[in-house]
Amino acid sequence: MAKEKPAEAAPDLTQIFDSIEYPEAYRITYLANAIVFPAYADIKRDFGLVRAEYILLVSLSHFDRLTAQDVAKISRRPRNTISRAVHRMLAEGFLSRVSDPGDGRQALLQITPEGRKMHTKISAYLADRQERVLGGLSAEERKTLATILKKAALHAATLDT
Repeated sequence: MAKEKPAEAAPDLTQIFDSIEYPEAYRITYLANAIVFPAYADIKRDFGLVRAEYILLVSLSHFDRLTAQDVAKISRRPRNTISRAVHRMLAEGFLSRVSDPGDGRQALLQITPEGRKMHTKISAYLADRQERVLGGLSAEERKTLATILKKAALHAATLDT
């Protein structure tokens, strides 16, 4: 009777966090993916909205009026993706279009009361997922992480795309 080979131990896949050539970017991407992908899958299932559509809602919930180009800039999402989302969100009644008093050729977007209600529901999904992913950090570590991430994001906002 042949002897069975002992099963090989599975590799520790988290080793990549230290061995990759760009560890901070990889870790940030990994964490963002751990938060965003499961939350957006739930949002699509429960509300039928895709990421670019929700990005419009979240952006416009924090500003009175924005152009689609503004939303692309503050979210670092492709303009064509945001543009497609604008059409659907206008049709669904979550956004309205208003004329730009400074430039008649330019349209500004505004969130509607229905859009604000949807934003409130959806933001809870992302906040919950963020809490689950970052729940292993102490309050002090969370504060430090928030400070560092804000500083890095503000610097990134000054860079060309």
